[in-house]
Amino acid sequence: MAEMRTITPRLVALRERYGDDKQKLNQEMMNLYKTEKINPLGGCLPILVQIPVFIALYWALLGAVEMRDAPWILWITDLSSPDPFYVLPAIMMATMLIQTKLNPTPPDPIQAKITMFMPFIFGAMFFFFPSGLVLYWVVNNTLSIAQQWQITRMVERGGKAANDAKG
Repeated sequence: MAEMRTITPRLVALRERYGDDKQKLNQEMMNLYKTEKINPLGGCLPILVQIPVFIALYWALLGAVEMRDAPWILWITDLSSPDPFYVLPAIMMATMLIQTKLNPTPPDPIQAKITMFMPFIFGAMFFFFPSGLVLYWVVNNTLSIAQQWQITRMVERGGKAANDAKG
């Protein structure tokens, strides 16, 4: 995603140049991805790996009899039931919004709008999920934010160093 951020202006320029010819636009975008050695689906792969873990944790928390009414910390008295004050889903929405801001804006306006609405859609769904699952997602988002921030910093620093060496 950090590398996608660096080529976003070039993608926008391609969209402007080949806006009417979708086939030529897609061909030029694929050529750009090949020359820059970027996989546009690379951002989706981590989510696909997490889906089985997410589903397994969901069913494990729903069926965990030993966790029923077992106090955890602060306001959460049961990791297998929804957050009674909806604090964790709100934190989850906030972390998803931060993640969205860290990633490059998709060049397609419809995709950009969908990306902006996703934290709210997920947040609405997570209001009813077990709080242990929402906690997992919050921790995962927080770690992803830290990782994305570090990678972006490294890529930007590497790009500046390369530009300094040229100039």
